[in-house]
Amino acid sequence: MNKYVLVTGGAGYIGSHTVVALSENGYCPVIADDLRNANPVVLDGLTQILGHKPILHQIDICKKEALKDLFKKYSFEGVIHFAAYKAVGESVEKPLSYYENNLLGLINVLECVQQFGVLNFVFSSSCTVYGQPIGVKKVSETTPKQLPMSPYGYTKWMGEQIISDFHHSVPHLKMINLRYFNPVGAHHSALIGELPIGLPNNLFPFIMQTAIGKRSKLIVYGNDYPTADGTCIRDYIHVSDLAEAHLKALKFLECQAEGLIDDLNIGTGNGTSVIEIINSFERITGLSLAYEIGPRREGDVVEIYAEVKRAHEKLGWQARLSIDEAIRDAWAWENYLASL
Repeated sequence: MNKYVLVTGGAGYIGSHTVVALSENGYCPVIADDLRNANPVVLDGLTQILGHKPILHQIDICKKEALKDLFKKYSFEGVIHFAAYKAVGESVEKPLSYYENNLLGLINVLECVQQFGVLNFVFSSSCTVYGQPIGVKKVSETTPKQLPMSPYGYTKWMGEQIISDFHHSVPHLKMINLRYFNPVGAHHSALIGELPIGLPNNLFPFIMQTAIGKRSKLIVYGNDYPTADGTCIRDYIHVSDLAEAHLKALKFLECQAEGLIDDLNIGTGNGTSVIEIINSFERITGLSLAYEIGPRREGDVVEIYAEVKRAHEKLGWQARLSIDEAIRDAWAWENYLASL
């Protein structure tokens, strides 16, 4: 009997890697994605990795009736909810789009979870819910949440609040918010990876596109932060490790006899600066990267990385892959794209 798992946004960056992890562990992922932020190259890559075409329903989850029709077709073991806009800078420019898409989509999914009796729910949250932590750089799940620094951050902050209030009304459900840090890298096959539409908002694809010649130079947003080299510090986690965390979270929920709601950080536990990433890229590839220092970007937190002890204790999960491996895999993916 197939163990169907709904993966909203499953044709996207993190979603596609999670589809692979689920498929390799006995699940039958069902992708709901309208492909507005996805590329057919990723679907082709999934087909090659899996050995068959993934189950894809091209729907907008903000359209409630279309989503309900999907829930009627399958008896879902669980839902992993990725589908959302995700760029900090863009959210500052287009706040209403982010609030409408990210919150309405979540509400519709939760309504269907309740209506169709799905017990297990994993939410793609973010370290942005911590805002700029006061007095700490390494944040745990009990670190007081500050106000987010961007509309995107607010959608994750509010998303967690919606889930908490919802769970209070249906306490038999089993729900986890995975607060992950900065996903990077690509599948080791180089057949799927991060493929932003238009100008990249994240560091890694901007580095890769600059090195391959798609961009003339990389802009480092500020070098006057109170860090060792003046650039922002983040916890960069390999996307394959992150995908495994979603798999482990789903398995954990399935094993629980009673309802629960929990928050878990998903990261490496180490911080790396923008300049350190650039230096590592140049060392690994032997290339010289064209970059220049620009002004600070609105909405950016200075320094944040994860305390990940609870994820290890609860899920038996920890990050295995290094920054160097993430750079290697991301560069292989970029070269694969260039060969198409």
